[in-house]
Amino acid sequence: MTKRERIQATLGRKPVDRLPVAFWRHVPDVDHTARGLADAMLAFQRRWDLDLIKVMSSGVYCVEDWGCRVAYQGSPNGAKICTQHAIREVGDWTKLKQLDPEQGALGRELEALRLILNGRSDDVPVLHTVFTPLTIARKLAGERLAQDLQDHPAAVLAALDVITETVSRYAAAVVKTGAEGIFYASQDANPDMMSAANHAKFAMPYSRRVLDSFEGSPVWIMLHVHGQGIYFDQKATLPVAAINWHDRLTEPSLGEALKRFGGAAVGGLGEKDVLLKGPPSAVTAQAQDAVRQSGGTGVIVAPGCVLPLATPDENLAAAIKGVRG
Repeated sequence: MTKRERIQATLGRKPVDRLPVAFWRHVPDVDHTARGLADAMLAFQRRWDLDLIKVMSSGVYCVEDWGCRVAYQGSPNGAKICTQHAIREVGDWTKLKQLDPEQGALGRELEALRLILNGRSDDVPVLHTVFTPLTIARKLAGERLAQDLQDHPAAVLAALDVITETVSRYAAAVVKTGAEGIFYASQDANPDMMSAANHAKFAMPYSRRVLDSFEGSPVWIMLHVHGQGIYFDQKATLPVAAINWHDRLTEPSLGEALKRFGGAAVGGLGEKDVLLKGPPSAVTAQAQDAVRQSGGTGVIVAPGCVLPLATPDENLAAAIKGVRG
C-alpha cells in the first residue's frame, strides 16, 4: 500500500498491510521562516519515512498577527510561548479584527505548507496544524481568559466569533493550498483549563463551526486533545476522522477509544517517558502493544503529543521497528 492508501484505509477501519506510524517534533531554531520550517519538515521525513507529515509550525503562529510577542525560551518540547499577550485588559477583546490568511504569520505558514507539498517525494499525506478558537483565545489572553469568561462573557464571546471566522477562512486557505489533512489542536478540553460544562458552552460550539466549514471538502481532520482527564466523549461527537491524545497518560486507552469513537485512534507511544528515556526495547514493546490494541486496523501509532527535543534517534527507530517489524 502507498502511504496515502494506508492512511485512508486506517481512517475507515479497513484492512491495511500494516498500521501507519508517525511522530512530530518542533524546530524552534528555524520555524520563523517558511523555508526553514519546510526544509526541516522535509529532512525529518527523509530521515524516518513516516506515513504522514504533521507540519510543526510554532504553537503560537496563530496569535502573532493579533499582536502577541512570541519567543522560544528553552522548553524541552521546543514550544515557543507568548512573552507578551495581545489581550491584557478586557477592552482588548473588542480590538480583534479578522485576519487575512495570506498575510503575516498566517501567510508564512501557508508558504511553508506549499514548499512541503512541492518537496515531498511520494504521496505521503501532509497535515497542517490549526488551533481551535478557544485555544487561540487562551493563547491571546493567557491566564486572564478564565476570569474574563466569568466576568465579561459577552466581550469574550464576541471575540470568539472573530477568531472562529478567521480560523475558518484560514482552514479554507489550507485546503486550497493542497494539504490532505488538518491537525486540529485543542488545548482546552481538560479540568486544568475549565469544567466540562464550561467546555461544552465556550469551546464546543466554536470548534464545531470551524469543522462545519469543511463540509464537502476533501481533507480529513485529526483532532488533538491535549492534557489529562480530557473530555474525550465530548470531543468524540465532533465530525473528525481521527483523534490523538495522551493515551499513555490519561484515559481512554487506544482499545477503549475504538469502542467510543467511530474513526481512527492516534497514539500508543508515551512521548514523556518511554520514547524519551527508553530503553529501545521498551519502546518497541510499547509500539507492539499499540498494534495489539488496534486489532489490526483503525490505529495510527504515534506519540500522544509532540516529541521532546531530546528524544533519542534510537528510540524513534525502535518505535518504527515495533510497527513494521
